[in-house]
Amino acid sequence: MLLQKSSPGFTPLTDLSVPRTAAGLISLDLKSKDTARTPVQDPAGFKHCPRITRINTGIGTEIRGLFIALMEAHRTRRFLPRASVIAYQYSGIGSNLSYYEQVDEIAFFFYAGFVFCLLFFLVLTLFLPAQTQGPKTVTAAAVSLRGEPKYKNGFTHFDYVNPNAPKGGTFINYAIGTYDNFHTYASRGDSVVGYQYFYDSLMTVSADDYDALYPMIAEKIEYAEDYSFIIYHIHPDAKDQEGQPITAEDAAFSFNIFMTKGVPQFRTYFEGVTVQVFPENRVRFDLPEPGDKEKMLATGETTVFPRRFWENRDFSEPLMEPPLGTGPYRVVDYKMGQYVVLERVKDYWAAGLPVNKGRYNFDYIRYDYYRDDTIALEAFKSGEYDFRQETDIEKWTTRYSGAVFSSGLMVREEIPHEIPRAMTAFSFNIQRPVFHDVRVRRALNYFLDFEWMNKNLFYNRYTRNRSYFQSTKYAARGLPSAAELAVLEPIRSQIPPEVFTAEYNPPQSDGTGFIRPGLREAMKLFNEAGWELKQGKLIKTATGEQMRFELLIYSPLSEKIAVPLQRNFARFGIDMHIRMVDTSQFVNRLRSRDFDMLDNGFSARAYPDSTLAVTWHSDYIDHTYNQAGVRDPAVDYLVEGIMACQEDEEALLAWGRALDRVLTWNHYVIPKWHASEFWVAYNRKLQKPSVRPRYALGIDTWWIRDAGNPSGGKR
Repeated sequence: MLLQKSSPGFTPLTDLSVPRTAAGLISLDLKSKDTARTPVQDPAGFKHCPRITRINTGIGTEIRGLFIALMEAHRTRRFLPRASVIAYQYSGIGSNLSYYEQVDEIAFFFYAGFVFCLLFFLVLTLFLPAQTQGPKTVTAAAVSLRGEPKYKNGFTHFDYVNPNAPKGGTFINYAIGTYDNFHTYASRGDSVVGYQYFYDSLMTVSADDYDALYPMIAEKIEYAEDYSFIIYHIHPDAKDQEGQPITAEDAAFSFNIFMTKGVPQFRTYFEGVTVQVFPENRVRFDLPEPGDKEKMLATGETTVFPRRFWENRDFSEPLMEPPLGTGPYRVVDYKMGQYVVLERVKDYWAAGLPVNKGRYNFDYIRYDYYRDDTIALEAFKSGEYDFRQETDIEKWTTRYSGAVFSSGLMVREEIPHEIPRAMTAFSFNIQRPVFHDVRVRRALNYFLDFEWMNKNLFYNRYTRNRSYFQSTKYAARGLPSAAELAVLEPIRSQIPPEVFTAEYNPPQSDGTGFIRPGLREAMKLFNEAGWELKQGKLIKTATGEQMRFELLIYSPLSEKIAVPLQRNFARFGIDMHIRMVDTSQFVNRLRSRDFDMLDNGFSARAYPDSTLAVTWHSDYIDHTYNQAGVRDPAVDYLVEGIMACQEDEEALLAWGRALDRVLTWNHYVIPKWHASEFWVAYNRKLQKPSVRPRYALGIDTWWIRDAGNPSGGKR
């Protein structure tokens, strides 16, 4: 018998004859002449080590066990001549290096050399690769969600700027309403206009390439090919408005303060994302799951605040003093609620970056506040401020005349564009019982006579909204395509049947003001939903209550266009009360969803992106942007599909159009209208580049003809 099975700490050699490398066991059987062998006890004090869990096969543990066995055998010199077997078993936690036999001292070194060569090979081929495995990384200056960035490495400026535009002078603008603080990210209050100039972000977008991010505070990025993390390298020259370095700690602090004190939708969107500071002024964001490139890139739009300014202030509360910023302008003068003056930071570190060349050309920007837009227009015609973008076609057509225009002091211009248009609308709060039923919401759409209003109020200058992706290829047209049907079929039973059978268009009239055919359709829908006409009032059959609700607005222009709608409702026995409030009350009631219907609508998008979740997904039901109060599994499904296919243009087209169909046929709004041109009037001292950015008017690229006015905008 080679080994005594009863001997403690030993295993028969026959039990070790089959290699078990894959199971975490290495066995060596080096045969020599047959001879008697005497077992040797385990070395005194041998320490057991846990298996190295990073190696699935346990190979690291076996290497260590064999190495210790050989070293102990050599140390004790307990060898018997002509012995020929080295064998051991090491099976993990709680196991021992249970056996090794004495070997010929001369042969030992030969065998040991062979073993160490073998082990070295195993370390190189198995152990080290397992330790370093992980996603490959990409290093870049700019990155695009889809395709390649428009501007390649080494670009000097955006196409829509004049890189040689002179700096200087004062630009006076206006605002309607009032303000009571300097912190736009506060959970309450009315923040000052111009806040977009206070801070910079890690990366920035171009106004003619919304898919891409370009270097700003971060000079370059590294990101995982599976989009599980991204690292931003802070530019070594980056400084705040006091000349102190902007650090990775500032960036990490900014993200974390948004997560803990910012608006709820930020926390919901970035749930599970973590941030940590790395050496060499780098900041890394890790996503909870790989594969979401859009969310990974969204971290690059993090606004960066100086930590030393905010760490002892409550980020969720209004700020009553001008902030310390990281951007191109700072507040130098103000009277709360009446005016504010911004000064260009003369030693702004990023002025020469390609993304900023030809921008931020005014030395001073002043905003004067007016309570009423009519008064503001008269002030403009008196030369009180320099620029005005009009949204009221009646004013644009009839009131932009007088001495300032005939003398040439003010320039009046219409600038066509193809920018995606917002779904401006009267929006229902479908959490209100009166608007629960889609048939009621559809019926109410028949009361807005756009054709009559366009002819009699708008000089036929507007086009009716019919899509949440107006003026883009994602606006649904005709019947669903095969690709759209594949998206919609799983939710067929949960969405309006018209999605499959008809193209959505708002109700139309002949423009004469006679809308009786539409009202007959509305009456059918009301009857189906349990409403009936009694004594000139629209009554809920089950309760006997008249249909009554409130429209919340904040401007006289809204009132002017709401009155014809109110009049049509009244003729049908529907009581719609118009309530006008100031902007602060409007914002507060919007945030708390304390309204029945309001004149607000939904923002424009160049393409369906993940921010649609904030507006439509049930996870964001308590957030301001989900103003309609939608909580619908079918809508959730479509939004999640859009989020999942951001890099697949063909699939995104199908999912985007499918969502557009479902939203429009659910009648969450009464659509209003849009114009595909800018109506602007401005002081002739202002000049602009010959090329306008694709997605904006580009006022931040304009300059003053005779720059150098030292007044600072102060009166």
